[in-house]
Amino acid sequence: MKTDIPPAHKHLLRHLLMARSDWMEARVMHGAQLAGYPNVTPAMNRLFAQLGGRPLGLSELARRLSVSRQAVHKLALEAERLGLVEFVPSEEDGRVKLVRFSQRGWRMSEQAAASFMAVEQELARHIGEDNVEALRRILALPWPDVDMAGLEPSTSVD
Repeated sequence: MKTDIPPAHKHLLRHLLMARSDWMEARVMHGAQLAGYPNVTPAMNRLFAQLGGRPLGLSELARRLSVSRQAVHKLALEAERLGLVEFVPSEEDGRVKLVRFSQRGWRMSEQAAASFMAVEQELARHIGEDNVEALRRILALPWPDVDMAGLEPSTSVD
């Protein structure tokens, strides 16, 4: 049974942001296939985005992705099998394993960055460079952090 979003909800900022994020991700995933990374999944793409060029532990990745540690471990093992990440011991606690990009993973990350830039150029051709820059400026504004227990904005600002 198909469930449609009620028309009034389609204009909520959340739905608009999610739809545009899905649009970008679909194009980047297509670019990954063309660049020789056909086995990279959207879940891996999100894992790689969280790595951000630095090694992270499975528990931290699970927290950031809002999934179980076991799910992240399975995903990281699959990415390791593809040669895109590797597990290394933490310098602070040898019992903790961190996930980081392998050399092949760094090459893939460079390809992905180029793909994201191409997607941004495609968007600029469609909605105009000024609108892309306005969107970038607006999204870069500081947003309040939220204390999920009380749903009260915290005082920290990035």
